[in-house]
Parts: sequence; C-alpha cells; structure tokens
Amino acid sequence: MKKTLFIAAAVALGCSLQVHAKGNYEAGKAKSTTCAACHGADGISSVPSFPKLGGQNRDYLHQALTDYKSGKRSNPIMAGQVKDLSDEDMLDLAMYFSKQKGLYLKY
Repeated sequence: MKKTLFIAAAVALGCSLQVHAKGNYEAGKAKSTTCAACHGADGISSVPSFPKLGGQNRDYLHQALTDYKSGKRSNPIMAGQVKDLSDEDMLDLAMYFSKQKGLYLKY
C-alpha cells in the first residue's frame, strides 16, 4: 500500500513539475508586449545596450528574471519590470523568448 501510494505521488509530482517548469508559449507571447519596448518583439533588440533574449536558453532566462525580482541581479529598470510578475509569468516569458530565432555568429 505504501509503495503504491509513493509511486502515485511521485508520478503526480513529476508530471506537475514538468508541466510547470516549461511555461506557456502563447501566454508568454501575450505577456511580452512590455518587453518589446527594449528587447524587440522577437527578443532581438536593435539597441546594442539592451540584451538580446531571442533564442536564449529557457532556464537561463527564467533564472535571470527570478534574480532581477529577488535583487540578486541589480538593474533598476528590470527590477521595476519584474516586481509584479509571478513565477508563472516568468516561466511563460522565458518559454516564449527561448523559442524565438536567435542571432547566429557568422565567421
């Protein structure tokens, strides 16, 4: 009985974490309109001083947003942008920008 309950709990937890960890592309796209002012609609800013988000790793983007919100990364503009974002919002944004076509270096 305990083994069955443990397995059921592990499966349920594993499934919910996997879905939660990914984020929602369409929701991220809808939430990205504010980001577009600096980072561009597709995450490729035309301003050299603004980071290019398009094509970046999803986990990296999520961690960066989390760090701005916690103050671990210090940037007054980004701190203001992320202060009202939930973790779900940040996961959605990370998913959206990670799926955009990034820049490729040409040699």
